[in-house]
Formats: sequence, C-alpha cells, structure tokens
Amino acid sequence: MLRISDNLTIPLAEIEIQAVRSQGSGGQNVNKVSSAIHLRFDINASSLPEIYKERLLNLKDSRITSEGVVIIKAQRYSSQVKNREDALNRLREIIKNITVQTKPRTPTKPTKASRIKRLEGKAIQSRRKSLRSKIEEE
Repeated sequence: MLRISDNLTIPLAEIEIQAVRSQGSGGQNVNKVSSAIHLRFDINASSLPEIYKERLLNLKDSRITSEGVVIIKAQRYSSQVKNREDALNRLREIIKNITVQTKPRTPTKPTKASRIKRLEGKAIQSRRKSLRSKIEEE
C-alpha cells in the first residue's frame, strides 16, 4: 500500500513498476544493471475517489499523458531500491498536492491610505524627473 495521507492509500497492484537501464555515465556496469525505475499509474483504472481522478486529469503536468497515465522515471540513484522509493515518493507528492483544496481568492480593494500613498509617490517621482530636464533660457 502506498500511503498518501491518513485516509487515502493506493494498492501497489495499481502501480506498474518496471526496472530499466539507466542513462548517463556509470562505467562498465551501466550496460548490465537495470537500476532505473519506470513507474506507470493509470488514473482512470485506479481506486482513487472520482474528485481526485478529475483533479489529476485536469492537472497540467508533463508526467501525465493524454490517456491519463502518470509516468515517472527515477534514475537519480545508482541503487534500484532507492530509485523505486524515489519514484513512489514523487507519485505520492503529485497526488498529495491535488488533495489540498485551495481557497478561491476574494478580490479586495486598496485602502484609501494606500491609494493616497501611491499617488504621493507618483507626484514625488514626477517632480524628481522634471527637475532633471534642461532649463530653457529666454
């Protein structure tokens, strides 16, 4: 079970984890050992509540395909076990971020004092700039 929060878990059977060869430098061992992890999580086929599925699908994230599959490639560490934990933690963070409901912004008006202060600042700047101009002789 992948624990997202106290009341939200995902069975590991819904998460497809595959070991692949890592890219980049690593010496002779890099061609023999599959230490990178490809994690695939199908949002539509998961046991997540519908509201979370909808939020995940509407999320603008390059790791989520148009078919609704989260794809994470973890190759930060040279150990397969650490990369597996890293991939699961990244999936946990994606899901945890959509579980938090953001409050809608309530538009506010600037106070009278702040409006006056802004206009006074503009007047000071205007005077300062006008003093920099050339003095015309008659």
